[in-house]
Amino acid sequence: MEKYGFASRHPGSVMREAAEAAGQNTKRQQRGARDLRDMLWSSIDNIDSEDLDQVEFCERMPDDSVHVFVAIADVDTFVPKGSATDRYAAHNSTSVYTGITTFPMLPDVLSKGATSLLPLQDRNAIVTEYTVLPDGELKYGTIFPAFICNRAKLVYEDTGEWLEGTGAMPETIRDTPGLEDQIRLQHEVATRLRKARIDQGALDLETLETSPVIEGGVVTDLVIIKPNPARSIIEEFMVAANRTMIATLEKAGLPAIERIVKTPKNWEGIVATAANLGTRLPKRPDVKALSSFLTRQRSIDPERFPDLSLTVVKLMGPGEYSPLWPGGDSLGHFALAVTDYTHATAPNRRYPDLVNQRLIKSVIYRREVPYTPEQLEDFAEHMTDREKASKKVERFMEKAAAAVLLQNRIGEIFDAIVTGASEKGTYVRIFTPPVEGRVVQGEKGLYVGERVKVKLLLVDPYKGFIDFSFLQRR
Repeated sequence: MEKYGFASRHPGSVMREAAEAAGQNTKRQQRGARDLRDMLWSSIDNIDSEDLDQVEFCERMPDDSVHVFVAIADVDTFVPKGSATDRYAAHNSTSVYTGITTFPMLPDVLSKGATSLLPLQDRNAIVTEYTVLPDGELKYGTIFPAFICNRAKLVYEDTGEWLEGTGAMPETIRDTPGLEDQIRLQHEVATRLRKARIDQGALDLETLETSPVIEGGVVTDLVIIKPNPARSIIEEFMVAANRTMIATLEKAGLPAIERIVKTPKNWEGIVATAANLGTRLPKRPDVKALSSFLTRQRSIDPERFPDLSLTVVKLMGPGEYSPLWPGGDSLGHFALAVTDYTHATAPNRRYPDLVNQRLIKSVIYRREVPYTPEQLEDFAEHMTDREKASKKVERFMEKAAAAVLLQNRIGEIFDAIVTGASEKGTYVRIFTPPVEGRVVQGEKGLYVGERVKVKLLLVDPYKGFIDFSFLQRR
């Protein structure tokens, strides 16, 4: 954390301030907030997550459109602009998830307590509403303060397996009247939204994410975090909520921090990758052509698709934060195939979301805009830098955990797939366990997507090194 410029501990001044803020009466309904505690709100998150940023509820309308409500934790009330807690959050700009431990942006007394939408706790929130038509078209609604209560905390894996038909109904859904129908409706809405975005050219990517299994302080395995319908519900609902928020700021003539992915920085590399797989893409960036290619490859070769996705992600370049001025042209999000997108649904975990929440509240309460153009410019640059740094921390810890797992397997031979081949180096991913490393012997002539056999030569957890030698093509 410190190597990449993060503060790794909340100082005493922040802890005292956060504790005092958390001591406020969180169950008191704020003036002007609509009492929506009778709605069947629920959240879906990781099994161990306590920093709950959002809950959802939706209802079917007579014309088969669906009215969606997304309630976002009102973090700003407990973290005033310019406070010691706010300055710390601005410096780190994000919670960092290393897989071993989490370095939260806000102290636990807030993010896992007073500002978390914990189950069966009355909380103040900022609610974004929108309507999803039968064809998946999104109609923006309003944003308003509300008093809500999360009726059920669900888990991605259990809920996703149930929706897929491969697992039993989670007990929380079974034991909460009306929740089964509510989650099935949310799944239907997410499917509508996703199909509409794919039809518009959104990229259907699937990169492999792993999480270490730790027993007795030792890494014993790496498990793959798989996409599933429950994760899709949250992804689609949050994309739509974020679009609604930035549309609200634009309509009010206020600036915003938008989330952008510009035209791919290495389109030529994407074209070459597609050509190696028998597909000819246009010379100029074309998101619909790329989306069609990816959809086709997913059905042709699902096993290699995560590695193709990773290659495309690397060639597109990282996302960035950028100020969007009133009347200005949005730079858009190439991968999502949308032009109006931001981050505003996770203010416990990301500072851009807290900045946007304050801007939204200035619209709701007709307050003065809380930031100058110069501050927003500086924030966007700093938050982009901090996000890149957090990814470096997380990637290093992934490599360190993998190196620990493999440290007693030097000399073993593994089946692998080539995931990267450039002047910077050649990389492969072995299948069991799902670990990526560098080929340091015999790497010349290998190309991305090729299946090979490799021998493990060396691991160094402290440097994050996992080195292989190439043996033969499979």
